[in-house]
Amino acid sequence: MLGMEEAASASASALPSWAALVLLSAAALVLVDAAARRAHGWYREAPLGAARRARLPPGEMGWPVVGGMWAFLRAFKSGKPDAFIASFVRRFGRTGVYRGFMFSSPTILVTTPEACKQVLMDDDAFVTGWPKATVALIGPKSFIAMPYDEHRRLRKLTAAPINGFDALTAYLPFIDRTVTSSLRAWADESSSAGTGRGVEFLTELRRMTFKIIVQIFLGGADEPTTRALERSYTDLNYGMRAMAINLPGFAYRRALRARRRLVAVLQGVLDERRAARSKGVSGSGVDMMDRLIEAEDERGRRLDDDEIIDVLIMYLNAGHESSGHITMWATVFLQENPDIFAKAKAEQEAIMRSIPASQQGLTLRDFRKMEYLSQVIDETLRLVNISFVSFRQATKDVFVNGYLIPKGWKVQLWYRSVHMDPQVYPDPTKFNPSRWEGHSPRAGAFLAFGLGARLCPGNDLAKLEISVFLHHFLLGYKLTRTNPKCRVRYLPHPRPVDNCLAKITRVVSEGLCGEWMKPTNL
Repeated sequence: MLGMEEAASASASALPSWAALVLLSAAALVLVDAAARRAHGWYREAPLGAARRARLPPGEMGWPVVGGMWAFLRAFKSGKPDAFIASFVRRFGRTGVYRGFMFSSPTILVTTPEACKQVLMDDDAFVTGWPKATVALIGPKSFIAMPYDEHRRLRKLTAAPINGFDALTAYLPFIDRTVTSSLRAWADESSSAGTGRGVEFLTELRRMTFKIIVQIFLGGADEPTTRALERSYTDLNYGMRAMAINLPGFAYRRALRARRRLVAVLQGVLDERRAARSKGVSGSGVDMMDRLIEAEDERGRRLDDDEIIDVLIMYLNAGHESSGHITMWATVFLQENPDIFAKAKAEQEAIMRSIPASQQGLTLRDFRKMEYLSQVIDETLRLVNISFVSFRQATKDVFVNGYLIPKGWKVQLWYRSVHMDPQVYPDPTKFNPSRWEGHSPRAGAFLAFGLGARLCPGNDLAKLEISVFLHHFLLGYKLTRTNPKCRVRYLPHPRPVDNCLAKITRVVSEGLCGEWMKPTNL
């Protein structure tokens, strides 16, 4: 008995020692964490001098190398993307600008409409500042990396062939035919005996929008080539906002390989076009590649191959990702909100009744009548936030909201924070297209396509594609999701993890769903 009592006494006396050790270890970790953060902050900010440092916005640099990236990735991968900026607001107040260390650079995070407007409209004080990894993937001679003068020159050369009235009029019949044939095929696949699984709605939409953009920019391609290009763009996108780790197994390394494949394909097409031109042979139509080859500024300068390829990669990427995702979410939101669906459908039915019997297919005049549908699309763009952040770099010391943005520092414009701010959009998580009725948001409050000189050059084409799809869907189809509560993945773009697995069902005869249109050639 005595031995047992001595052992129990010894164990009891050891407990405080272990507890003290745990507490000391925890305290040491806290001290190391604080010391590492302070040392990193001092290293990045000391070169500014005491006076300039005192004018910096609130925030912190975090740990060396990683900075705020772990917190950013944790928020987005946990399904709570707004938690990242919310943590700055909670700790430092609603200042609209914060300092941090993102994508390996000292960075100012801008989160309010007024501050975003100031940065986006000041082309003298701010230039593009995308992470090196993104520039390496999209291309150093694309819009995202061009100096202002070069950007303005190339934008002028490409604006009309993409968003001009004549261009959109020419593209519309092909978009219309592609949409109606795709919806028919998906409905047939969903109803096929024995399948029962439906289709991956997002995957099919991305293929459809990519087919459209390939037709517009490359004059079309055979099915195997289109599928190969589409797979390469999928890999490219997953590396766009990943950490730039060029090691086996990492998304960025796969994205670099995907870019090399895309460059090889586009260079091959470009070589064929140039060879045909040298022999005086012309194709059956003129696409964007032809226009870029022919483009010439007032001094007679033409684009070289690298410029053409990088611009095409940028446009094809936007056409592959943005339009497909927004179309999916708009369809889902409409299906989830019967009153909104009914109002949007009624508008499309009225447009159908106004079309003359002799007219073949939709026209831009019909598209301009889709006012409520335009509100549906704008609300989808606001709520989904496909482009949740944009990047700039300060060319000189600038003050925003009373705080210093030092020359050479990166700037992140958090569009998502603006769009999800209850002070800007009441009840921001609610899908409410009517909030746009008679409402023109103030500059900086709606940033789905950016703002200023670098406004998205393909915004009209994107809205046309989405509108044509929703027009036909509203008039003749129904979406039934297999997993309506499916988890959403937010990087690189918000999407259900099952790619919106669903059945597409016809609800009226084909003659009432817009398929009255007669075949025409693009």
